[in-house]
Amino acid sequence: MTRWAASRLPRGLHPLAWWVWALGLATAASRTTNPVLLAVILAVAAYVVVVCRSDAPWARSFSAYLVLGLMVVAIRVVFNALLGARPGGQVLFTLPEATLPDWAAGIALGGPVTAEEVLAASYDGLRLATLICCIGAANALANPKRALRVLPPALYEVGVAVVVALTVAPQLVESVQRVRRARRLRGAHGRGLTALRAVAVPVLQDALDRSLALAAAMDSRGYGRSMHVPARTRRLTSSLVLLGLGGLCLGVYALLDGTAPAALGLPVLLAGAVVAVGAIAVGGRRTRRTSYRGDPWLLPEWLVAGSGVAAAAVLLVTGGIDPAALHPSLDPLAWPDLPVVAVAGVLVALLPVLAAPPPERTTARTPRAPVAEDPAPRERVPA
Repeated sequence: MTRWAASRLPRGLHPLAWWVWALGLATAASRTTNPVLLAVILAVAAYVVVVCRSDAPWARSFSAYLVLGLMVVAIRVVFNALLGARPGGQVLFTLPEATLPDWAAGIALGGPVTAEEVLAASYDGLRLATLICCIGAANALANPKRALRVLPPALYEVGVAVVVALTVAPQLVESVQRVRRARRLRGAHGRGLTALRAVAVPVLQDALDRSLALAAAMDSRGYGRSMHVPARTRRLTSSLVLLGLGGLCLGVYALLDGTAPAALGLPVLLAGAVVAVGAIAVGGRRTRRTSYRGDPWLLPEWLVAGSGVAAAAVLLVTGGIDPAALHPSLDPLAWPDLPVVAVAGVLVALLPVLAAPPPERTTARTPRAPVAEDPAPRERVPA
């Protein structure tokens, strides 16, 4: 069996590959307000999730992120209509305007709502919703427990907190589905506030039971215990971690913000990464842990991660060459363009559908046993 054939056997893809793919799509979405491109990114993320997800509980959480994205768009539009600026433009309708005190000068409450501000709020809200759905795609595809195993020893404790936080939403979705299924089996079909109360209490109880079980499991495995480290080493590690994280945040912000100086982008990001790696190396000395059967990084992982990076790179290059194609004009109003190169770059992120190995299935349907037919008809016995 060749290495490519072995890599195509049913297995879980490396979680870091899924996160690199999802963050690449999120970076691409952050560079544009074009609703056509954002819709393509959403479609790509949704299709990959539907095809490549497993049957694990967290794999069914993507629909919750879609609903959250729709809520973000609606809230963004409503708040902009109520509190947005009032530039000149095409007035759609007029809301009752409230008179505010002098100390609130510059804030408008109500008044005319223009098409320009509604579209601007919709574009910004759609971009934020796309970012949320990209992160939701990573949560639905990557196994959070396996992601914890690939972290360096110095980030193990922080990684446990992050993994617990990331699994909150999938577990709540699973609890709600389980409670609703149990209520339907009992014949309860109520809706409204009564049904919400009947679902909320069991879900909260289930969340409390999960937290207690998690605390007991962490305590039994010795979580939080570490080797003795001198105070000077702890202070050095903390300083390097803070400095490295600050450099990483500043560099990422400068890369995502097109108006930031070029000197604050890639150079600061690389410097922060070097400092962070040094902090991880120093802090890892106080933690000793082993992993059993580590996740392999094979050709499918390279292809999946590379497709997300390629989508982000195409959008970054397109933004530098033709920024008008990524940001539709609002003054004057114009239909969004269809940048062919940018759309093609986003469609490259569909590569996981072909490159990722089939997911592992934890549950399988038991085939129904065939019913044996009577070889000869029986005679009817008269009563």
